[in-house]
Amino acid sequence: MQEVTATSRHYVDRLFDPDPQKVLQGVIDMKNAVIGNNKQKANLIVLGAVPRLLYLLQQGSSSPELRTECAVVLGSLAMGTENNIKSLVDCHIIPALLQGLLYPDLIFIEACLRCLRTVFISPVTPVQLLYTDPTVIPHLMSLLSRSQRTQEYITQIFSHCCKVSVQTHTHTHMCTPGFCKYPENLKCYPPCWLHQTVLFNYGAIQNIAPLLISPSYKVRMQALKCFSVLAYENTQVSMTLVNVLVDGELLSQVFVRMMQRDQPIEMQLTAAKCLTYMCRAGAIRTDDSCIVLKTLPCLVRMCSKERLLEERVEGAETLAYLMEPDVELQRIASTTDHLVAMLADYFKYPSSVSAITDIKRLDHDLKHAHELRQAAFKLYASLGSNDEDIRKKITETENMMDRIVSGLSESSIKVRLAAVRCLHSLSRSVQQLRTSFHDHAVWKPLMKLLQNAPDEVLVMASSTLCNLLLEFSPSKEPILESGVIELLCSLTQSDSPALRVNGIWALMNMAFQADQKVKVEIVRSLGTEQLFRLLSDPDTNVLMKTLGLLRNLLSTRPHIDQIMSSHGKQIMQAVTLILEGEHSIEVKEQTLCILANIADGNTAKELIMTNDDMLQKIKYYMGHSNVKLQLAATFCISNLIWNEEDGSQERQDKLREMGFVDILHKLTQASDPNLSDRAKTAMQQYLA
Repeated sequence: MQEVTATSRHYVDRLFDPDPQKVLQGVIDMKNAVIGNNKQKANLIVLGAVPRLLYLLQQGSSSPELRTECAVVLGSLAMGTENNIKSLVDCHIIPALLQGLLYPDLIFIEACLRCLRTVFISPVTPVQLLYTDPTVIPHLMSLLSRSQRTQEYITQIFSHCCKVSVQTHTHTHMCTPGFCKYPENLKCYPPCWLHQTVLFNYGAIQNIAPLLISPSYKVRMQALKCFSVLAYENTQVSMTLVNVLVDGELLSQVFVRMMQRDQPIEMQLTAAKCLTYMCRAGAIRTDDSCIVLKTLPCLVRMCSKERLLEERVEGAETLAYLMEPDVELQRIASTTDHLVAMLADYFKYPSSVSAITDIKRLDHDLKHAHELRQAAFKLYASLGSNDEDIRKKITETENMMDRIVSGLSESSIKVRLAAVRCLHSLSRSVQQLRTSFHDHAVWKPLMKLLQNAPDEVLVMASSTLCNLLLEFSPSKEPILESGVIELLCSLTQSDSPALRVNGIWALMNMAFQADQKVKVEIVRSLGTEQLFRLLSDPDTNVLMKTLGLLRNLLSTRPHIDQIMSSHGKQIMQAVTLILEGEHSIEVKEQTLCILANIADGNTAKELIMTNDDMLQKIKYYMGHSNVKLQLAATFCISNLIWNEEDGSQERQDKLREMGFVDILHKLTQASDPNLSDRAKTAMQQYLA
């Protein structure tokens, strides 16, 4: 170490020689010494070579040759470890190199760009640094025409500095292009989708499109990658790309040509990503032949076991994304090249008899085999999200349910998330809930997963649990016995609206046609305070599911009477607030249905009959312009005046005095058949 340091110090000392020729020779010798030698690179950085090289690079008196050699050495230092990159960034290498791009000398510009490219492709470099000075992007665009090298490096820089997700002080989120939900947290310029917009506004599409037919493969490839990151979840970019002509040919056709089997795999895959992103952004129809006959088959080809691990991963994940919202594409994919069976191989790789003779490749693949499993789960989830036959095909694939179950407890969080997504997709099937899910006791590992998992896993796992708690699911009983109520009640207190919805939704499913004991336990664990907090939740989905829970709790007379005798006052208060508030028709309809259930209780109905204000509200909704609300309100009255029950005469008399009979009479003439029938049934109670 002593010896290396001494020679390293000698290299640095030579940079300070008063003779410019010796300095130049010193830089050239340093360049030769660091090639492929990470130890030497680290030593030179520690000894302060970087600030001196940057000084020489920026000095007006330095010769063009010296400046270029400095940029080359800095580029070589950047090729080392991530720590090297951090040190370079801390020494402000990026602004210095960007400044260097203003010189006329092309060889120097190329050396600066090569170094910038190496720095920016590192995950430790903040991409924001490219956007700090607003003159940089237009200048880079103007340099695209200088040479094939500038084209290759600049497009590569763009694709690495165009990030769609953003991290701010409080959260990470993905944004829809054109709209950011958290502008107040963004202290950076430009936030998330704005990277795409900045590049778009400075003419990225017009400037980069011609590069797709460059004689250089590297340039074509980087231009293609650039378009894939520009188009991702960006409607504005995608809609523009659809109409772009390259040498008289539509861009989408250029992409289709790049997907042909005689093209390099990297090119086929990236072109397929471009068309996938344009399709998902709404710029190409899902039934367009370039998607159905070209993109989808190309992505399925990428899943075959002849492909390299990373190609199979990327192919499967892109295909999952392409067909996620479209059932027709899911059906086509499921019958293409035995895809469902082909994916089963993702779990057997690399096997002991693997054909990999390259030891380095085998070592790499063993470390990354979990990525294959993650990709397979994602693709199965997407394939099975709508069609019953496809789900059956998936669950009947060899050991599939066992694989999902073991995926739920893998060490990789990404695999666990993908496995639970797959399980969620399959849990939408009544048939699977009754068979495979029951046979494999899937609920056990799922419950285990729900204990202290990160939010994204919790959301998926709790969504799946909601389906397992449906009344026809055989898993419902054992889950109930496992003490799940406490867990679900704690989810309803989460800061995440998605988790609150899922917690309350699962409780709602659990309360459906449940026995008294379960209902009492739900009310006890949730607590009336939390129940009423949820009834004033700002998220409509939470409110709707809470009303659904209340409606399920208040069903069958003994249950209605018991719950209303202990919580009647607060429930009536909550109902009043909702009926008086600014809520959607759906929310008010659900609330009136709860009121109709209360009106069906033996003793509970007195809480309505003794509340004139509530009766006036029911009267108002019977005359509402919306039929659903009229129906639900008429239901309430019908239950209150039902003949065979104690005290029905007194209730009928009071409601007649309040003018309800006149309204019912009017409603018997309603144009909606359900409403007129309901009103006629109620009127008959008076005539009996």
